[in-house]
Amino acid sequence: MKSIAHAAPAVDIQAAPKLHKRNVALDRARTFLTLVVLLHHAVIPYTYFGHTDPTSWIGFDCVVLATDSFFMAMFFFLSGLFVWPGLGNKPWLIFLRDRLLRLGLPFVICAVTVIPIAYYAIALRATPGLSFSEFWWKTMTVGPWPSGPIWFVYVLMAFDLTASLLYRVSPRLLDPINRLSIKGFQRPSKFWLFLVIVSVAAYLPMLVHYGQNYWFEFGPFSVQASRVLLYASYFFIGAGIGAANLEGGVLSAHGRLTERRWFWTGITLIPYCLMWVMIYIKRMIIGNPDPLPGWYLGIYGTFYVLFSASILFAILAYFLQSKSSGPTLLDRMQGDAYGMFLVHYPIVLWLQYWLFDMDLPAFAKAAIAFFATVALSWAVTAVLRKIPGSRYVL
Repeated sequence: MKSIAHAAPAVDIQAAPKLHKRNVALDRARTFLTLVVLLHHAVIPYTYFGHTDPTSWIGFDCVVLATDSFFMAMFFFLSGLFVWPGLGNKPWLIFLRDRLLRLGLPFVICAVTVIPIAYYAIALRATPGLSFSEFWWKTMTVGPWPSGPIWFVYVLMAFDLTASLLYRVSPRLLDPINRLSIKGFQRPSKFWLFLVIVSVAAYLPMLVHYGQNYWFEFGPFSVQASRVLLYASYFFIGAGIGAANLEGGVLSAHGRLTERRWFWTGITLIPYCLMWVMIYIKRMIIGNPDPLPGWYLGIYGTFYVLFSASILFAILAYFLQSKSSGPTLLDRMQGDAYGMFLVHYPIVLWLQYWLFDMDLPAFAKAAIAFFATVALSWAVTAVLRKIPGSRYVL
């Protein structure tokens, strides 16, 4: 007999969506992911394979493999959660205006300022006498014009605009996903399986066709070819969960997901270890061929999808069950997290530039880069938010 505490509440998914109040657990998860992004970029030069610094540590390869295999997909998932209610409570043109201000304007500003400042550190290492004005002009006119991490911002804006068009077609378009979410209140494993199946269909064909390293690029607009449909899947699945009854679905703080957080944590270890097995096979058995054979990409991609879906559930289960009333460090950082994401890249690259010639172990360099990037990007964001009108954007 089902306990009353875990009986899914009666819901009407046809009801008009209402804007949800701020969800502390999801805010903390989003801020945590921002710190994961900063950690990822702080340790990359010090990885054992493919490192760019004289020092390295294979433990950072473990960190990078884990973070790269889930954090951007999870960002899109969290970003999608409140899109459908927002579309239901704002006129279409107001929604588009808000997205352009919140996402489009920061992308343009960062593309012509933050990103060139960041990559100038790399260019200066290769060409010590290069002036910034020369580098900036070449970037703007000749290229390449990399986007760094801000590619996420314009891709998210594209997904938001797509969602706004789909909502005008039918506000009930995502009802099937929402019904699955409601069933996931009691059986989160069923929703996990749905996420895995959709991810496999969206990711594996693109991975096999384009490989792991190909990016669609046009000026500062770039996105990893193999993952763009995967990101879209996570975004719209998140939108389906948030379309209605968020508190009565798979992400309810009172559902089965939170009770089994250790189960999901354990599940993540299986595909993670299998990804390392495939990496060993690639490097030590089949000789690291380029391009990689399709059978290898298919198997590796399957483990990637399983890990991404499992760690998503594990992280959300942890934050949803957290009883901390706050304010925690994540709560204090929450209002600045988006700004930290936007401004951190030149900070971390210039810190790594200055650390390059220092005789320090890899762990010490990575620790300095990470903690200094967190502190400085937080401080810069706090200053920027004092500019009139900037708080709405940042």
